[in-house]
Amino acid sequence: MIATNNPSPVFKRMKRDWQLYLLLLLPLVWLLVFRYVPMYGAQIAFKKYMVTQGIAGSPWVGFANFERFLKSAKFELVIVNTLVLSFYQLIGGFPFPIILALCLNQVRQRAFKKTVQLVTYAPHFISMVVLVGIMLQVFHPRIGLTAYFARILELDAPNWMGSRSAFSHVFVGSGLWQNVGFRAIIYLAVLATIDPTLHEAAVVDGASKLQRIWYIDLPGLLPTAMVLLVLQTGRVLNLSFEKIYLMQNPLNIRVSEVISTYVYKVGLLSTVLDFSYGSAIGLLQGIVSLILILVVNRLARRLSGHGIW
Repeated sequence: MIATNNPSPVFKRMKRDWQLYLLLLLPLVWLLVFRYVPMYGAQIAFKKYMVTQGIAGSPWVGFANFERFLKSAKFELVIVNTLVLSFYQLIGGFPFPIILALCLNQVRQRAFKKTVQLVTYAPHFISMVVLVGIMLQVFHPRIGLTAYFARILELDAPNWMGSRSAFSHVFVGSGLWQNVGFRAIIYLAVLATIDPTLHEAAVVDGASKLQRIWYIDLPGLLPTAMVLLVLQTGRVLNLSFEKIYLMQNPLNIRVSEVISTYVYKVGLLSTVLDFSYGSAIGLLQGIVSLILILVVNRLARRLSGHGIW
């Protein structure tokens, strides 16, 4: 018998759908070049990196950089500040886009609905530098908007940007104002896919709007909400560096010094540039974020049956 070299089914599918694989090639190349290749430099976290000797020629120090961070005087400060701001931002900001989407989904006046969407969606495109500049003007203790209303009420104008107790509220509140509309779009898209016959049947059975939201809309949003919650938990330690750094001042530094700003200062702003130390802190932060993703994804799968994988 003469053996025939028939192409495999996988090769046939690739040949048939070569356009799709060609589109997939570009993001794969981007991931390889800008994500995986730079991982080669992560080894400087275990070395005493010297620019003159390069990555390969720098002496190996093992876990010395990690031990230095764990024993540093600011370790507890930056970890506590990072966790407080991160979880406050996660817990405080997660339900509001869902609430906004559920409310907008019940609005029947298209003009009003589009206006609210525009007003809540537009702040997402404001530059972080511009946003902090607006905050500095609004909360200025002498010429700010809050100072103006305080004088009308014959009260002392608070220094919101310099107050330790108010820093976390200002940080989370401004982020919520900036991103709530943008995040609500995802939930609105999910609500649009829910079968309208479910609502029609519920109306026939005499269900109120609140009951329809609770028994139809919320279960439909649950899978998407769980996935987004897991993804946001993975970024819980990656606070917005630009925003926190711009909001920092000598009055609130005790509550605004987080991992990202600390790495920037010790790695790039110090008199002796210490790239190895900064890389070790960043690598430790990435490992903790990965563990958080795995743990929260496991909990989400057990509690709701939905997760990333």
